[in-house]
Amino acid sequence: MRHRLLLMSVIMTAAISANAQEDGNDNKYIVSGSIQSDMLVPTGKQEDGSNEDFRTNSYAEVNVMSKNLDFGARIEYLDHPLPGFEVDRGFKGWGLANIYAKMHTKDFEVTLGNYYEQFGSGFILRTYEERSLGIDNSLLGARIVAKPFKGVRIKALSGYQRHYWSYNDALVTGADLELSLDQWFKSFSDKGMNLTLGGSWVNKHESEGDNDIFVDATHKLKLPVNVNAYDVRAMFQKGGLNILAEYAQKSQDPTFKNDYIYRKGYVGMLSASYSRKGMSMLVQAKRSDNFSFMSDRTETGSGSYINHLPAFTEDHTYTLAAIYPYATNRNGEWAYQAQFGYNFKRKTAIGGKYGMNVKVNFSHVHAIDQSPRTSASMPDLAAGSKGTDGYGSAFWKWGDQTFYQDLNIQLERRFTKNFKLNLMYMNQFYNKTVVEGEGGMIHSDIFVADGLFNLTPKTKLRTELQYLATADDEGDWAFALAELSLAPHWMFTASDTWNCGETKSHYWQTYVTYNIKSHRIQLGWGRTRAGYNCSGGVCRYIPQTKGFTLSYNYNF
Repeated sequence: MRHRLLLMSVIMTAAISANAQEDGNDNKYIVSGSIQSDMLVPTGKQEDGSNEDFRTNSYAEVNVMSKNLDFGARIEYLDHPLPGFEVDRGFKGWGLANIYAKMHTKDFEVTLGNYYEQFGSGFILRTYEERSLGIDNSLLGARIVAKPFKGVRIKALSGYQRHYWSYNDALVTGADLELSLDQWFKSFSDKGMNLTLGGSWVNKHESEGDNDIFVDATHKLKLPVNVNAYDVRAMFQKGGLNILAEYAQKSQDPTFKNDYIYRKGYVGMLSASYSRKGMSMLVQAKRSDNFSFMSDRTETGSGSYINHLPAFTEDHTYTLAAIYPYATNRNGEWAYQAQFGYNFKRKTAIGGKYGMNVKVNFSHVHAIDQSPRTSASMPDLAAGSKGTDGYGSAFWKWGDQTFYQDLNIQLERRFTKNFKLNLMYMNQFYNKTVVEGEGGMIHSDIFVADGLFNLTPKTKLRTELQYLATADDEGDWAFALAELSLAPHWMFTASDTWNCGETKSHYWQTYVTYNIKSHRIQLGWGRTRAGYNCSGGVCRYIPQTKGFTLSYNYNF
C-alpha cells in the first residue's frame, strides 16, 4: 500500500503548491498541531514477557487551514509500543501515518488522503482515532460532501482502511443522504420542530484472497466479493424532546468473527430523551444480530472494523466501577438503558442551601435467541457450522444468558461553599465468560465517596474512597486517592488499588503534573493491574505494568 501513500503525497504537494500561488491577502493560513508522547520505563519483567527498558507511543501532527484549502499530516513513533498494543498484528512501527488535503467552499468539500467519517450512529460506517485503545481505522482515498439544496446534505466516499502500518485490500465505498425537513416546511420551524431523515449505503469489495476457508475435506467456502450494508434513520426534536430511530442491515458476510456463517446482519435502535430545567430522562433499546462489519474477513483482533455499535451501558470513570467494563457483543444482543436525573432546588428541605443533583442509571444486556440452522444449499453440513446460515433468531425472543446489568445511583451535593461531595452506589452483574472467555457471572456491589475541598482560591484537594464487594472472581477491592491541585501549574496525585480478597495485591500510583501555557508534563511511578480499558463501546486488554511513566502534551 506504500504506492497509495506516495500517490496521495504527490496529489497533496501539487494542491498545496497551486494554492500557494494565490494572493496571500485573500487566503490567510492558520497553523495548528500537537505533540503527544506517553512513555514507560519498566522496572522488572513485565506481564507480557518483554524485557525492553523503554516503551513509548508518540505522535506529532500539524494542520494548516485557509479559506478554501486545509492540509495536514501526522507522524507516529510506535517502534517500542506500550504494553497491551498489538505488536504481533502490526501495531509496531513508525512513519507517516496520516496525510490529507481538503478543498472546501460553503456548500462543497473534497478530501484526498486519510479521512474520518461516520454515517448516522455508525452502524454501517464509523472511522475514528482513539489513541488510548490503539485505534486508527481511517480511510485512504477520496470523500465528497455537498449541500446542493437547502436542507439536503450528500456524502460520497471510497478508500482503503488503515490497519496499523498497512492498508487492508478491501475497497470500502459508501454514500449518505440527509434531509432536514424543518428547513423545507415553515410550519416545522414555526413550532420549533426539527425532523431529519437519513439513509446510507456502504459496500465492501473484498476478493476471495489467497486464504481458502475449508469446512471439511470436501467443502471449500465460496466467499462473497461484495458485501452491502444499508442504514435508515429518523431524528425528531422539539424543545427538550429528542427521538431517534435507526435500522441497518447487511448482506451475507462470512468472517472469522462469526465463524464464517452466511446469515445476514441486522441492528435496530430506538432512543428517546427529554430534558427541562432541573430534570432529564433517557430511554434506549437496541437489538443487534451478526453485525460485525470488517474490511478484512480473516481479522482476529479489533483493527479492521468498518462500523461501530454504541454501547448502551454507562461509561464509568471511577476505578472500581470500571474494573468489570462491558462494551457490546457484535454477534448479537438485546441492550436496554434508562436514566433519570433530577436537581433538587436550593433552599429546600432535600436540596439544602446549595441544591442537590440525583442521577439513576439502569442498563441491561441480554443474549438474543439463536436456534442452530443449516444451509439449504449445503444441507449435509452440521447445523450452525461454517458455510451454513448459522442460526435462526426470533426477533422478540431472548436467549438464555444475561451479559451485563448495572444499576447505579449518584448523588452530588455541595454542603458548604468550600466542600462538595459525590456519592455513588452500583449493583453490577458481569458475565466474564461471555466477555473474556471464562470466569462465570460476577455480582458486585460498589460504593464510592468523592469529596472536593476548596482550601484556598488556588488550592483544591480531591479525595476518593471506593469499595467493591463480591464473593466472585478475585473477591473484594478497595481504592483510595488524594489529589492536590495548586493552580495554575501543579497537581500531585497518589492512589492505591488494593485487592483485599484473593491476591492481597496493592497497585500504588503516584503522579506529579505540571502545566504551563500549552504544555503539560506528567511524571509517575507505580504499578497498574491487568484489565480492560474501554472507551465508546470498544475495549482493549492492558497487561499489568510496573515502572516510571512520563507523559508530554503540547498543543499549538
